[in-house]
Amino acid sequence: MKKILISEFGDSSVLHLSESPKPTPAAGQVVVKVERAGVNFLDIYQRGGAGVYQLNLPFTPGVEGAGVVVEIGSDVNYLKVGDRVVWAMALGSYAEYALLSGEKVAKVPEEIDLKIAAASALQGMTAHYLVNSTYSIKPGDVALVHAAAGGTGNLLCQMILEKGGRVIATTSNSEKEKIIRETGVSDVIRYDSQNVLQEVKKMTEGKGVDVVYDGVGAATFDDSLASLKPRSLMVLFGAASGPVPPFDLQRLNVSGSLFITRPTLANYITNRQELDERMSAVFKLITAGKLKIKVGREYALAQAAKAQDDLAGRGTVGKLLLIP
Repeated sequence: MKKILISEFGDSSVLHLSESPKPTPAAGQVVVKVERAGVNFLDIYQRGGAGVYQLNLPFTPGVEGAGVVVEIGSDVNYLKVGDRVVWAMALGSYAEYALLSGEKVAKVPEEIDLKIAAASALQGMTAHYLVNSTYSIKPGDVALVHAAAGGTGNLLCQMILEKGGRVIATTSNSEKEKIIRETGVSDVIRYDSQNVLQEVKKMTEGKGVDVVYDGVGAATFDDSLASLKPRSLMVLFGAASGPVPPFDLQRLNVSGSLFITRPTLANYITNRQELDERMSAVFKLITAGKLKIKVGREYALAQAAKAQDDLAGRGTVGKLLLIP
């Protein structure tokens, strides 16, 4: 089978297309024919090998995908060959066949296309835990969402509005602004022509917001903190512009006894029950027409490097997928 293999850390040139035998499942494992694999910033962080993202070499990247079960190991009694499944936070998706723990996959309802399942898994469940578990959005809450035209940002906007919250969204150009407004968001701030903090204060009559969802990181962090009401929450869930440098915790005190958290999806799907419940909730929103999944570009497996470079360039709209 064909798969992408990383044998050294580095830029996208370390993504090599290679051949290997189709995997054989051990106890508790399944082999899935991958229909689509999601491309995420996490893949790029792991490819670079920095800090907490460093994995043992060599490895096949890709933590998200959807496909059909073709072989099952012993002790997996809740799946059968032919089941359509989806996964997130399970390594090895940039391949024609993925060897996965049976605990890490969820079934896909027949009414959900596998392409949509793959596009909604990591970002859909991320948005879901951010607005339901990390901070439970209530009617009337005001949330600042950075990079709101991106995959996770767009889904965050939709879920916050569906729960009765108000979104103040940030983005970088008119094309992306249009995409954000299509979700129903009316308050949009443009990085390219406006001061984020000044606009947030104006839109909230100087009060600030109840929660900030920041997947950008270094470039937006200071404005994010300054945009919060006293005793409100800063949710830093990504670092698209680079990691936030160490900072003095005393800033949280003098800025209004603020809270800050750096969550990850892996800690919100710690077992199969949590995975099933969260993924099922996302699928229900999709089938009810309350969550629209936008697929951006699709690439052949051999184009994995280009897909990651396009994502890192932050010029894409919608979910990027690989077709093994």
